[in-house]
Amino acid sequence: MWFTIEGDRAWLLGARCPACGTVCFPPKAGPCPNPRCPAEALEETRLSRRGRVWSYTNSCYPPPEPFVAARPYTPVTLAAVELEEEGIVVLGQVKDLTVGELAVGMELELTHGALADGRPVWMWGKP
Repeated sequence: MWFTIEGDRAWLLGARCPACGTVCFPPKAGPCPNPRCPAEALEETRLSRRGRVWSYTNSCYPPPEPFVAARPYTPVTLAAVELEEEGIVVLGQVKDLTVGELAVGMELELTHGALADGRPVWMWGKP
């Protein structure tokens, strides 16, 4: 799983190298992805919940199966957000904001919602 929800807060889960500090998302097992680091194992870690918009767009067409889209399909807003502490960029759906309301550099915070089939999902939202 790439995220966890505890109460009203969502957290992305990533992996961090204990030797050099390299962070990756989504989490993975195995050796450090930094080619200069000899570490053979990564540790699961929670990532920072805030970041700044790096880029954004909308999705006017539903993704293909096996994704379960709402019917009728409602376009969604997507943002690539640079995490505050880690500096990596994570792409995700934006909750309750349109493309016209976003701007590069705008601060967003991790939140959560539900997919059309009711499954929980993490999203970016206003802090």
